[in-house]
Amino acid sequence: MSRRSAGSGRAMALSGLRVLELAGLAPAPLCGMILADFGAHVVRVDRAPRSAVGTDVQGRGKRSLALDLKRPPGAAALRRLCGRADVLIEPFRHGVMEKLGLGPEVLLHENPRLIYARLTGFGQTGKYAKSAGHDINYMALSGVLSKLGRKGENPYAPLNLLADFAGGGVMCALGIIIALYERTISGKGQVVDASMVEGLAYLSSFLWKSQNLGLWNRPRGENLLDSGAPFYETYKTSDGKFMAVGAIEPQFYDQLIKGLGLDSNKLPSQLSFSDWPEMKKKFASIFAQKTQSEWCNIFDGTDACVTPVLSFDDAPLHQHNKQRSSFIKNDQEEISPRPAPLLSRTPAVPSFKRDPFIGEHTEEILLEYGFTQQEIAKLYSDKVIESNKLKANL
Repeated sequence: MSRRSAGSGRAMALSGLRVLELAGLAPAPLCGMILADFGAHVVRVDRAPRSAVGTDVQGRGKRSLALDLKRPPGAAALRRLCGRADVLIEPFRHGVMEKLGLGPEVLLHENPRLIYARLTGFGQTGKYAKSAGHDINYMALSGVLSKLGRKGENPYAPLNLLADFAGGGVMCALGIIIALYERTISGKGQVVDASMVEGLAYLSSFLWKSQNLGLWNRPRGENLLDSGAPFYETYKTSDGKFMAVGAIEPQFYDQLIKGLGLDSNKLPSQLSFSDWPEMKKKFASIFAQKTQSEWCNIFDGTDACVTPVLSFDDAPLHQHNKQRSSFIKNDQEEISPRPAPLLSRTPAVPSFKRDPFIGEHTEEILLEYGFTQQEIAKLYSDKVIESNKLKANL
């Protein structure tokens, strides 16, 4: 059943790890998918009765068990599952699991080796611990949102990438791996309190710790890395596409100027802040004279730090990404990024199967975790679990 690293025949880094992921929105599914991509046996515990449409598009490599946790037999079933699991990922607001009788005090008492990962926006304590929120709210509270935006405009949220996924899903996965490593020493599990506010704030440590360097002492949108500098910006090309410029260092800036056909002796100093607005206009007018492809021909192979802004359609087709097999396609012809980072001996081997239907593997999972056929039949008859095998086989 386990996938093995191509070529080496070795099991993946997390092979044998049993993970229970309570179904939730974007961050927790990413955390579970990361673990699954690197070999963990991840069971997504979906809600029963199931909703008409599954919302998890990050179900790669997982199996699904549909279970009604609001009913005592369902909660009892999850307790039994956690008794044999290594990791539990739960994405509910503070206090929800305790009300179900599934708090860490209960589950860690029954399985002292369990890593109990609690992934929430605001964390398990504090004024907002029980409050609703989304990525933009967590970014706002972390301080990071105040840094994002162009001059004279409101702060803007770059999709829901930073708090949900970077500060949430990825940081939670990191916390789980750290706790698992510590367990090899102590033999004990522990609670991972993964707050998206704190995860994103931690991710932004460079911004905090570089404030005295003068990188951020100007208003938003007027600094080196926030669209203030003409050499760290995107520019529109003649075919309506864009180029990204990141020529910060003087030697890279010189190659940018050369590629644009300009004479550096006739230009102001690179770090002349007062000249940045006019230099941006000059660069923009030049980039607008050629297509994206033409600019790629000019800058490819140089250290000018100029690259094309690729669409989702174009990124998998770019020569560099193709050479590294950076994108993969599943058996439904859906394209997505290959798991990262790439390990030399035990790389991730992502599943190429479609994502699981809700309740597709209910019975086989319960059998694996020690439930008898009689117990499973009872759970079915009591409408505590659901199966979706029929749809899966169509």
